[in-house]
Amino acid sequence: MNFMRGALIALIVITSAFAQTPCVGNLTFPIMQRLVRDILTVSDDQLRTQMRFFAQRMKIVVEPTGCLAAAAVMNQLVPLRGRRVGVIISGGNVDLAQFAGTA
Repeated sequence: MNFMRGALIALIVITSAFAQTPCVGNLTFPIMQRLVRDILTVSDDQLRTQMRFFAQRMKIVVEPTGCLAAAAVMNQLVPLRGRRVGVIISGGNVDLAQFAGTA
């Protein structure tokens, strides 16, 4: 992974689902190098499923990047069984026409 090697690269698309971030910025990357231990990724399907969960079960619209951490936890990408976990979800910046096809 380029983060682990300390290289800053531009990606065309991080996810084809909704959230598109071309590159971590020159100001953000050094902070990440100092403070971030690892990076997890979730699939587009996992992200869509998590957004659907929030919409159907909790009646809230959460933007794609705002529910990435919850998708990682719900898909057990982090070993947390038996632990109390808090996940911050945020944002409602969603294309509602595209979201309607997800929910």
